[in-house]
Amino acid sequence: MSAVEQRIDPAAIRGDGQIQLESYGPRPSTELAPIVPQPTHDATASNRKSLFIVASSFTIVFTCCGLNFAFGVFQELYDSMAQQPGTPFTGATPALIDLIGTISISLMTMGAPFSVAWAKNFSPRWVSFLGGLIFGLSLILASFGTALWHFELTQGLLLGVGTSMPYMVAVTVAPAWFTARRGLAMGIILAGTGIGGLVWAPVIKALIDVIGFRNALRVSGAISFVFVALSSAAMSWEPQTLARINTENASRASRLRGIFQVPLIDWHVAKTRKFAAQGLGAILQAAAYYTPVFFFASYAGTLGYSATAGANFIALSNACNAIGKIIIGHLADRLGRLNTLFLTTFISAAITIGFWVPSTVYGSTDESRGLFISFAVFYGLFASAYVSLFPTCLIEIFGIQHFASVNGVLYMVRGMATLVGTPVGGALIRSATGSSPQAYINMAVLVSVLLFAASVAVFWIRVEAMVGPGRHLDLKWKM
Repeated sequence: MSAVEQRIDPAAIRGDGQIQLESYGPRPSTELAPIVPQPTHDATASNRKSLFIVASSFTIVFTCCGLNFAFGVFQELYDSMAQQPGTPFTGATPALIDLIGTISISLMTMGAPFSVAWAKNFSPRWVSFLGGLIFGLSLILASFGTALWHFELTQGLLLGVGTSMPYMVAVTVAPAWFTARRGLAMGIILAGTGIGGLVWAPVIKALIDVIGFRNALRVSGAISFVFVALSSAAMSWEPQTLARINTENASRASRLRGIFQVPLIDWHVAKTRKFAAQGLGAILQAAAYYTPVFFFASYAGTLGYSATAGANFIALSNACNAIGKIIIGHLADRLGRLNTLFLTTFISAAITIGFWVPSTVYGSTDESRGLFISFAVFYGLFASAYVSLFPTCLIEIFGIQHFASVNGVLYMVRGMATLVGTPVGGALIRSATGSSPQAYINMAVLVSVLLFAASVAVFWIRVEAMVGPGRHLDLKWKM
């Protein structure tokens, strides 16, 4: 018999059902040994890393989304060039020119499943870096375009791919680093969209006036690559998320096989009413959201404003966009993220029908201009909140374990909706009266209807979030 034997003492069975083993033989000293804490993830280092993640993600969004949101400056320029002979855009309609920016914005989210899968399969920092390289090259290549389709291929398709990779890395990596202040963190990060548009719109307009639009594309391409490349170095998964991803990757025979494999949603999640409601809301909101942003400068021109003033309207709306995302993100942590998502979506619909639609009816008058300025401010404040609250709500509804796959698929769905909604809005501009505010009334009504429908879908999400097992309704206020 060994020096120390163990047997099970019935009296040693604890109340939780676990068994304590009693040893025969030399008993250890009853003197308490000093407690040595087990190695854990250092909280200070984690907080520091979280701050780096926020700063780097903000810079990525500031650069990539900011330039996309400033496309209205190019839209206005290309529209004017369409009226001149011998340009790449001669004879092109506003809808065809708008397709450049629409393709980019759509692919930014349509490529989400692939971007997320690559970040999990390889490395988020390298996926983001490669996307920044494509982003910068796309703008430089666009500067050599001589036909409309050249710009749709470079400033549209390639720019969209280059935006999707770093953007989806930022919005997928960052949420897992936060819990209680997740809404505020994502509000700060996605405020980069508004601040980027605020900065890039007047900068691009100034560059176009000084060095021409082709050199403006080259300069912005070079600067954007530097910003994204430097920010990509900080992109990394939160430790627990990384451990789960490493376990998934270990089961694969080869990581190269994952290049064209996307994370599939668990069927049990995909068939739920929550997923259907969230998908419907994402489609309706995305179909409406970007249309006013792209046509701010063009519509301002019909009210008698100059091209510079039109760029300033884009900057104004983007400034409100940034302020709204931060403040509303902070409030969402206190009031409930789903509650705030519904309220801001409904308010954005009311703002559109209350300010923009009447502005198109009154024509080029002082009253119409006042309504449009109000619309630009309040739409920037409230409509943009959906973008920052969307990923935070996904974690609450579907859980962190399903977040990456659900986030990727629903962002892809949003991209598809944008690809349809914005060109349809552009096609509704009546060419016969294209230089008057009344030409935009159908577009304004379409945006209003889509946003009201999105509000209904978000309310449905809110109700479904209260339904527990057995379809039992558990009434809660803060969600």
